[in-house]
Amino acid sequence: MKKVSTQQEQHFRSLLHQVRSCTLCSGLPLGPNPILQASIRSRILIVGQAPGRITHAKGRPFDDVSGDRLRAWLGVDRDIFYDPEYFAVIPMGFCFPGTGKGGDLPPRSECANTWRQSLLDGMPHIQLTLLLGQYASRWHLGDQNGASLAQTVAGWKNFWPALMPLPHPSPRNTRWLKNNPQVENAMLPLLQQRVRGILGL
Repeated sequence: MKKVSTQQEQHFRSLLHQVRSCTLCSGLPLGPNPILQASIRSRILIVGQAPGRITHAKGRPFDDVSGDRLRAWLGVDRDIFYDPEYFAVIPMGFCFPGTGKGGDLPPRSECANTWRQSLLDGMPHIQLTLLLGQYASRWHLGDQNGASLAQTVAGWKNFWPALMPLPHPSPRNTRWLKNNPQVENAMLPLLQQRVRGILGL
């Protein structure tokens, strides 16, 4: 692992403080409450969509049934998952965007436009990035993103071992996972193996 200078660490902590104090988005139904987890030494990056109501209330990412499934996918317990020197959790939107007819609204674009690249540039030790859902895949994969999430996930070998596109671990996607058995049959065993290798477990 590359040595991190005191100046670099202070700069990244300052950046995190700025993000957590951000009030760029106006008119949020529950007000601004940026939620993310990161360290300059983080090794694995998890990119979700945006906090839901439960996460907004708890102030902690993936502290719900979706998080239970995600930790099972990764093969890690809560202590390891919530150690920012192991896992960074930086969603596409940092605040709860509100609810529409089909569920939570899309992540607000202000977050990625303002903060995302600076955060990514400040984490030089990331070895694996998990893209959970279409918004994460679209931003990170660009022109290589598939026409649908299923198509993107089907082409996961094109991005491995640096990236792995996956559906969001929400219970709402249980049927999707049954219809796309390659996730559990082929992808998750390799993912767990790689996580163990990166974290030295």
